[in-house]
Amino acid sequence: QVQFVESGGGLVQPGGSLRLSCAASVTIFSIYAMGWYRQAPGKQRELVAAITSTGTTNYADSLKGRFTISRDNAKNTVYLQMNSLKPEDTAVYYCNFRIVPSGASWGRGTQVTVSS
Repeated sequence: QVQFVESGGGLVQPGGSLRLSCAASVTIFSIYAMGWYRQAPGKQRELVAAITSTGTTNYADSLKGRFTISRDNAKNTVYLQMNSLKPEDTAVYYCNFRIVPSGASWGRGTQVTVSS
């Protein structure tokens, strides 16, 4: 069964940075487009960034210029560099496939809290 283990979250002041990591137990990881998602309290989970198997990236409009997604296929890992963090970025961050299969499992996520 596919598993995702997210890490790197924490408490950071507004304007600060964090780098999230997601280790995926996926056979032939390199062929999959991957995504970072987040879920804030009381809100639905949303896609924040995605990266294709060839490294093409795209981002939610509100995050362009602040977040950078990358991947290391040799390590089965996808990263999310987050800069200029704002309180509204507070959420639990998850990774998964860019197209999430019906019934697919999610990891526990990593909590990001932006507060002074």
